[in-house]
Amino acid sequence: MKKISSLKRCSKCVMPETWEAINYDKQGVCNVCRNIEIKNEKIDWRKKRKEFEELIKQYKNRGQYDCIVPFSGGKDTSFTVLAVVKYFGLKPLLVSFDHGFYRPKTLANRTRIVKKLGVDLLTFRPDWHVVKKLMLESLKRKGDFCWHCHTGIYSYPMQIAVKFKIPLLIWGERGGEYTGLYSYKEEYVEVDEKLFNRVVNLGINAEDMVGMVKGLTMRDLEPFRYPSLKELAAIKCRSITLGTYLPWDVKKQKEIIKKELGWEEDEVEGVPPGYGYEKIECMFNGVRDYLKFIKRGVGRTAHLASIDIRNGRMSRGQAMKLIKKYDGLRPASLDVFLKYLGISEAEFMKIALTHQVAPNRHDGRTTKKGKKLWDQDLWDKTK
Repeated sequence: MKKISSLKRCSKCVMPETWEAINYDKQGVCNVCRNIEIKNEKIDWRKKRKEFEELIKQYKNRGQYDCIVPFSGGKDTSFTVLAVVKYFGLKPLLVSFDHGFYRPKTLANRTRIVKKLGVDLLTFRPDWHVVKKLMLESLKRKGDFCWHCHTGIYSYPMQIAVKFKIPLLIWGERGGEYTGLYSYKEEYVEVDEKLFNRVVNLGINAEDMVGMVKGLTMRDLEPFRYPSLKELAAIKCRSITLGTYLPWDVKKQKEIIKKELGWEEDEVEGVPPGYGYEKIECMFNGVRDYLKFIKRGVGRTAHLASIDIRNGRMSRGQAMKLIKKYDGLRPASLDVFLKYLGISEAEFMKIALTHQVAPNRHDGRTTKKGKKLWDQDLWDKTK
């Protein structure tokens, strides 16, 4: 096992002081753990479900579609679609922003779900030439190459809501499930422009990108533009999370979608066995987690183990052993990523190291290589 960093960590879970918006109380317990205690102990979920049932009555059978469900085919959006259709009898339009890196098993899951539930799916994939420029720019500026994905996933369904005049959007888990930016003390968390600017877009909107990336115009950036308040007000838009009304538990929910939809798990880089439901959609999730480890000293395993600790499924000691073994591995997918963007690994590391969050200090000498995913050789190699 490699040496683990000496960052301060929550005394209950294993999330370190470098995690965004984290803080600790006098007992050393982080705000995310305390937030989940509120979720598990203080909320009347029967009442919440009834509130949701009352809310959707306002939208049922008022148009071609009752609502929009933003959809990737991952665990959360798959459960959301299942719940909306089967449990609540809504007719949704699934809107999928295809970031360009869906893996084969995810594509198969998407097809299976759409056919089994009998729903309409609208998929949009942006121009690769534009995406490549945006990935490199956001990597340099924020140490995160996923700006086009973050913004597109949230802004494009909102644009479709405006264009098709569908006033209700239903997302999956609510803010506060995994971060300290939102609390379960808040009655409702709208997936609105405030959340978009606070959490999603890395502090850069589409209009900003026009001035940052040479050769791009607002026409190129339109798919990433969040609709104006005037546009959304015109359709009386509500953008809500199902997790505000149902208690979110990914392990229980993934078993439900496996049973009812034939949803299949997959391998994920830098993640222990038993977590084949987490972030299986994207070819480059391993690269993204590697960047987080370089910047913050925390990887996907720490995040997942912390969720299990909060749900009473794992001890803190077990979690520490797992993060020593799996977090911080150099992903094999990095080779593909570097070719896609046309940069060297030295350039990649130089950029990543400029985004380190104090007091983390990444020591590349301890980095070990992760194994190649089963489907990596099947990924698109178009030049």
